[in-house]
Amino acid sequence: MRVRLALAATALLAAAAAPLAHAGGADGPAVDPAARLADFLTVDPAGLLGADGTVTLSGTYRCLDDSAGPVLIGSTLRQQDRSAAIGGSRAVCDGLLRTWTHTAVVKDPAYQPGEARVEGSLVQLIPTGELGLPTPAFLARQESRVTLN
Repeated sequence: MRVRLALAATALLAAAAAPLAHAGGADGPAVDPAARLADFLTVDPAGLLGADGTVTLSGTYRCLDDSAGPVLIGSTLRQQDRSAAIGGSRAVCDGLLRTWTHTAVVKDPAYQPGEARVEGSLVQLIPTGELGLPTPAFLARQESRVTLN
């Protein structure tokens, strides 16, 4: 119980100290304190596009609890009729605001500079049934326009 209280207090401090666009700052709109403690994921509005077809996407996330199973961050890039997963990583679920960055080489056809869409997901894999096979539970999902440069 004390550990949960300590994590909750840490999360509150992190939420208060980290100015988030969607959470409002000192001059922004009031936000329900419980909403600041929710799992979430954001996608940065710009992505990097290398001459060799390397794509780099990034953003921020927060997840509160991974005791039910590991939490993963995924990102998918879409441009016209092209869609590809751009990396993936395991989330650290400690209630703190964290950054994520995914990189992949995508060729044939390669992405082009300009507008695209990214879907980012925060997914927990929860073991279920006798065999403990993982069932995905979406904690947060964000679809955003990005500009590839």
